[in-house]
Amino acid sequence: MANTSADKPNIRQVARLAGVSHMTVSRVLNEYPHIKEATRRRVLEVIEELDYRPNMAARALATQRSQRIGVIVESAVEFGPTSTLRALESTARGAGYAVSSIALEDGARISPQEAVDNLTTQGVDALCVVAPRSSSIAALRKISINIPVLVVKPDRDPTFLTVSLDQKQGTTLAVDHLVSLGHRDILHLAGPLDWLDARARERAFHARAKSWGVRERPIVVGDWSADFAYDFAKGIQELPDYTAVFVANDEMAVGLVHGLHERGIEVPGDISVVGFDDVPLAAHVLPPLTTVRQNFRGLGVAMVELLRAAIEQREIPRVTRIPAEILVRSSTAAPRGTAS
Repeated sequence: MANTSADKPNIRQVARLAGVSHMTVSRVLNEYPHIKEATRRRVLEVIEELDYRPNMAARALATQRSQRIGVIVESAVEFGPTSTLRALESTARGAGYAVSSIALEDGARISPQEAVDNLTTQGVDALCVVAPRSSSIAALRKISINIPVLVVKPDRDPTFLTVSLDQKQGTTLAVDHLVSLGHRDILHLAGPLDWLDARARERAFHARAKSWGVRERPIVVGDWSADFAYDFAKGIQELPDYTAVFVANDEMAVGLVHGLHERGIEVPGDISVVGFDDVPLAAHVLPPLTTVRQNFRGLGVAMVELLRAAIEQREIPRVTRIPAEILVRSSTAAPRGTAS
């Protein structure tokens, strides 16, 4: 039998058990700064014990906010944007916010202006743009938006709030790993360079490779898909000079390994391969893929912290880029001819 509203714990029950007023409970829920830490902790413990859920409609009326965040995501099918959106939704839900999202998929025939209009008519308190292309950001700059806007992008921006996973640091980890194995001729298989994350990885690759004296060679620009990388590998006529490939995402890395295998080129015996993302299957392909893992959960927390501060007109936190880590598996080894 479903619980009635009378069965559900309310704010006055929380206040009575915590030994505080219901106004104090409300202030804890709304993260007022001048609450004693011991009081805050006691209230939160009672909330958890009772499994109390605030009445969001009442909170919205009291604050004149919708408790909803609008999200424009460049693509809802790529791993990075999808993982970022999931992390944001999970963290926002825990903070009492709902999320409405719209994807700017290729061929979807929805413009950034239409996406903004759709979300703002829902009365969202703020907008977030996930995994943007430079063209999307240029379009957004021309739109008058009267609520806070957060863009997930590698570089700071004069117009928008920004936060990002550290693309430069993650790329540096990948290049340093290959160099530590002895590689000095590394190809970069990049993502579409209109995507800001792909551009950041490409720039970071060139900078780090140059610092190590790695041979400079033209990059190959892909489209994020395994098919592109597979076709590229199948087109290789003979064993290339480069001994390693840094690939801008795991999907292309898997396609590359597949294509190299069909050409009779062994990974990592002939060519080492490093991916980026740590998709769930990365540990289970053959060979298991060395890759850069991004901390999407940490990104979700940082996004919500920034958005809530902006919505509530509090001081904006100084958020650093969220660091990555490298997971070394079997797709990388010393260059051919040097292994013991």
